Amino acid sequence: MATGRRGGGGVARGGQGGRAAKAGSHRKGASAGSGGQRRRALEGKGATPPAEMRKGHPAQRRAAAVARSDAASTRTGAAARPAAGRDGGPTRAGHTGQRDAAAAGRGGPAGRRPGETDELVVGRNSVVEALRAGIPAATLYIAGGLEYDERLTEARKLAGRAGMAVVDIGRFELDRLCGVAPHQGLALVVPPFRYAHPDDLLERARVAGPGLLVALDGVTDPRNLGAVVRSAAAFGAQGVVVPERRAAGMTAAAWKTSAGAAARLPVARATNLNRTLRSYADSGLVVVGLAANADISLDELEAATDPIVLVVGSEGRGLSRLVGENCDLLVRIPMAGEVESLNAGVAAGVALAEIARRRRLTS
Repeated sequence: MATGRRGGGGVARGGQGGRAAKAGSHRKGASAGSGGQRRRALEGKGATPPAEMRKGHPAQRRAAAVARSDAASTRTGAAARPAAGRDGGPTRAGHTGQRDAAAAGRGGPAGRRPGETDELVVGRNSVVEALRAGIPAATLYIAGGLEYDERLTEARKLAGRAGMAVVDIGRFELDRLCGVAPHQGLALVVPPFRYAHPDDLLERARVAGPGLLVALDGVTDPRNLGAVVRSAAAFGAQGVVVPERRAAGMTAAAWKTSAGAAARLPVARATNLNRTLRSYADSGLVVVGLAANADISLDELEAATDPIVLVVGSEGRGLSRLVGENCDLLVRIPMAGEVESLNAGVAAGVALAEIARRRRLTS
């Protein structure tokens, strides 16, 4: 019996010691036996994070690519259009830096207007040609599981050299991104073009002396716009002005047609083209419009050596009535045969070449 009591007492002491040991282990952050491990296992690791926060998930890679693209766009906009004036002082009202600061204050990247979205170039040939042309793209998407194609390899290599984000994406995800467009496993994201202000082109023309600008009225084909930009850069113009509405903008197709000239020659977008032309005329530039029925031939353009704004209309209807009334001179391109008109790109090239020839003779 004594033994039983001692055993019982031993058991009692063991139970108290066990409880004391467990209490001590909780205080020290350790666990005795397996009870603590089981309790921690039941606690779980918390809520599953969203897909864009999970490392290695396609959604996370896309979110990181977008963040890098936005950061690059912000850096590019700040470098291209500094907020300070040329002498380091504050900007003038309406000057480029102040306008960009206002745009940034509205929550959009510099140079981007409300409602503008990125452009998507899809298809293997189109993407590779865009990358070869040096279009300032932000992100290249490549679908996984594709058979070998040298265009896929070249696209990845060109994008890497340009420093843009390359994102490997699932085929179905790329389908959702491109919609019904036949992407063939490749898609290129091109941010909206950053336009200059018409006043900036006027400053460039004043410094050049004699200045030469080109304005387009109602040209809706982006390839014609790209051709005009290319000709303007080749013949010494200081910039091209396009209307904000009902006219082609600097899309990927226009950039590609310009053969890289859009990277060297500023393109401005005018809210009101007629008002811009009157402003240029008040500043001393001669506004010369191309018109098929004009009385003056391009061969007789004596004002070619003066500061000029060359205005080119659309292929179908030419210059609009108000734009024609705001021109100081209307000239025609002399043509042989029964051809009634030239497209905007060719007409601008012919006129710019003649203006450049006359200026070389007097220099």
